Amino acid sequence: MSTRSTDYREAIDHMPEGAMLVLQDVPWDDYERLLEDLPDRPGVRVTYDHGRLEIMSPLRKHEKYKEFFAGLVRVLADELHIDVESSGSTTWKRKRDAKGTEPDACFHIAKAKEVIGKEELDLDVDPPPDVAVEIDITNESLSKFPIYATFGVPEIWRYDAKQNCVLMYELRVNAYAEINASRFFPMITASVLAGFLEQSKTNGQTAALIAFRRWLRKSLAIPEE
Repeated sequence: MSTRSTDYREAIDHMPEGAMLVLQDVPWDDYERLLEDLPDRPGVRVTYDHGRLEIMSPLRKHEKYKEFFAGLVRVLADELHIDVESSGSTTWKRKRDAKGTEPDACFHIAKAKEVIGKEELDLDVDPPPDVAVEIDITNESLSKFPIYATFGVPEIWRYDAKQNCVLMYELRVNAYAEINASRFFPMITASVLAGFLEQSKTNGQTAALIAFRRWLRKSLAIPEE
């Protein structure tokens, strides 16, 4: 471990939950070494963009909300009988772009069959996730959007805790535009996601996911079992 990597790691170990650390002029090799040094800190999110290193230590509710979104997608896959491959908070990076980031959650949907069975994915040969999920509690994820655009991520779902709303975006050429409904799940709107997320806060995740499944079956005219 280099001296600089040790300094980064020491700073991370002293970060309080919900804090963000931003460093400038960080070489790509230092970024990659830092990623190698963090196997015991899976919750830490690291973003790199042309020398700018952003490190975030999430709160518990941040992790709760991203897991709930993952649960919603699993229900969708189950009820729609489609393949969906989750890659969680996998690091997506490409040296030639000098960019790398880690979503709170991400999913291959239209391209799921292309990644089934692969233990590791490489953006030089594999497709990016179809949907990235970002949970903004104390910090904003908007700085990640140019990275997602460079990688060609088609859609982003973003929960803004300060405004208590869910926003959905689709990639149009080289930038993201806000949309009302998912291109991959047309029945899922930003307001639907926000409504069931609110239910999870008061009724618990299990009850909210059961309610979501019932709502989805009714929307799709699927008979109750």
